[in-house]
Amino acid sequence: MAKQTKSEPDMIPDDIAAMSFEAAMAELESIVQGLEGGQVDLDASIALYSRGALLKRHCETKLNAASERVEKIVTDSAGNAQASEPADIQ
Repeated sequence: MAKQTKSEPDMIPDDIAAMSFEAAMAELESIVQGLEGGQVDLDASIALYSRGALLKRHCETKLNAASERVEKIVTDSAGNAQASEPADIQ
């Protein structure tokens, strides 16, 4: 079983946690296509759906972190970037 990076109920396996947003989205898209194709047996479908849910949560977390970093940019009244706070890159 994969080591978990967070405690219940937010457990994300290390292999997913290490993925970039783009890699996680590509795998999620592949899972959706496989499930929509209907060629996967029930047990495999459940496993794929579960992994897809974890990938979705990981992507949402990445997007939220990126959004927070963007919001740290300080702009003047004309909307020009003046400075930014250091980003916490993970």
